[in-house]
Amino acid sequence: MKFTKEAFLVGFALFALFFGAGNLILPPYLGFFSGSQWYLVALGFVISAVGLPLLGIFAHARLQGSIFNFADKISPLFSLIYCVLIYLISVALPAPRTAAVTHEIAVQPFFEISALTTSIIYFLLVFLFVIKRTSIINNIGKFLTPMILLLLLAIIVSGIFSDFKPMGAPITELPVLYGFFEGYQTFDAIAALVVGGVIIISVKLKANLSPPEIRKIIISAAIVAALGLLIVYGGLIYNGAIVNSEFPLDVTRTQLLSGISFLNLGAMAQVGLSVLVGLACFTTAVGIITGTADFMTERINKPFVYPVTVSIACILGVALGALSVNKIIEIALPVLMLIYPLTIVLILLNVLPKNYRTTFIMRAVVLVIILFSLPDALQYVIATGLFSRIQESIPFGLYGLGWVLPGLITFILAVIYEKMIRQDTTDQKISG
Repeated sequence: MKFTKEAFLVGFALFALFFGAGNLILPPYLGFFSGSQWYLVALGFVISAVGLPLLGIFAHARLQGSIFNFADKISPLFSLIYCVLIYLISVALPAPRTAAVTHEIAVQPFFEISALTTSIIYFLLVFLFVIKRTSIINNIGKFLTPMILLLLLAIIVSGIFSDFKPMGAPITELPVLYGFFEGYQTFDAIAALVVGGVIIISVKLKANLSPPEIRKIIISAAIVAALGLLIVYGGLIYNGAIVNSEFPLDVTRTQLLSGISFLNLGAMAQVGLSVLVGLACFTTAVGIITGTADFMTERINKPFVYPVTVSIACILGVALGALSVNKIIEIALPVLMLIYPLTIVLILLNVLPKNYRTTFIMRAVVLVIILFSLPDALQYVIATGLFSRIQESIPFGLYGLGWVLPGLITFILAVIYEKMIRQDTTDQKISG
């Protein structure tokens, strides 16, 4: 695999588009509760927050279309509904969360202004950055990502070489699963579908490249971004683990991140962390809103659609960004438990060879995944023991993975059925 200058530039931009609020505040918190088992939690987190997004970008490199192409084999209507849900979720939850985190960590300690004021200023800047579509990737890859990486490495490396009390015992059970599900909260599998489309369009806009050339650049860029995320996540989780005797158990995610920064960087911690948080959150909001506007422009194909979509997304971000980080995470959980398994399966199916992602196979697997994901989502919405009893009756259901085994069995049976049908057709042609 050849890594060109263009691949590194796009890879840096992709890293920054992925690395936002959840990616910054969740890993240290994971490490804090995992203690000496931090590496097991890191494994689970990396699977859902690095491995799945990487596969999502690989699928984009193969399809070279938009998020719509991930599910259009099932049905164009289903794909449209799925896309609309993804973009609504992205604009209504992770994008506003970036403003909320920026306010709590980067603004509130220095200025006595309301969360709403921060949100207004924040999304005004996002609007100004996003409205000029052609320059987005260059500006992020060349200027913002290097600053983010330098600040992150300063916090991580200084923590590794600092002296703290010995790590406490793990406070969480099933560390790998705990890390895996916390990776849901990064929204990175969903982000892969959203920002992957942004990257594809940006690469196409920059030069007249052939599909194979675009595929090489995207795959190389995805590997660069994944390596960056792997190093940063591992470092942040480890930093959270080595300070788990320094903070009370009721510490919040943002308080822990601020505390780690202060322990590692001293007097300059708050300023450095504020800049880091602002940049990391800002690039993610830019990626989400750009992806949403790109999708709407592709579907309606009118010049006014892009600026109108950007404006609406920023206004919605202002309203929801005034909420607290914890409140946004609470709202997100039931939605994620339903949409994330479906997203994971669509990513996995689209990286498989054509024979394993036919219309029949995709329809069968997706239907089963939706049915078996519903109890996981509805238990957070409807207060009843019914869904808990359903989960108990499904293998791995109590761990939020009740969809895995039914989905796998359906996939295997659908593949066998497809092969039998093809064989029967071939035999009929020979005998005829």
